[in-house]
Amino acid sequence: MRLSEISNKEIIDYQKGERLGVLGQTDLIIDEKNGQIEAFVIPTLKWFGLGKREKEVTVYWKQIKKIGQDMIIIEV
Repeated sequence: MRLSEISNKEIIDYQKGERLGVLGQTDLIIDEKNGQIEAFVIPTLKWFGLGKREKEVTVYWKQIKKIGQDMIIIEV
C-alpha cells in the first residue's frame, strides 16, 4: 500500500472509539535502513486544530489493527 492511499484516513482508537487525527496531518518515523514506517506521531490540537500543539501521541505500526476504506483502527 502506498502512503498516498492511506494519507487521508482518520485514525481511530479502538478501545475508546476516539478520533485521534488524520494520517495526512501526522509525522512519520521511518526506519532508514529498510524504508518501512515504524510509527505515526499524531499531534493533538486545541480548538478544532486552530490552537498550538498540546501533546503528541505516537502510534507504532504494530498497534494498527485494521486499515479500512475511510479509517485506520489502532489499539493504544
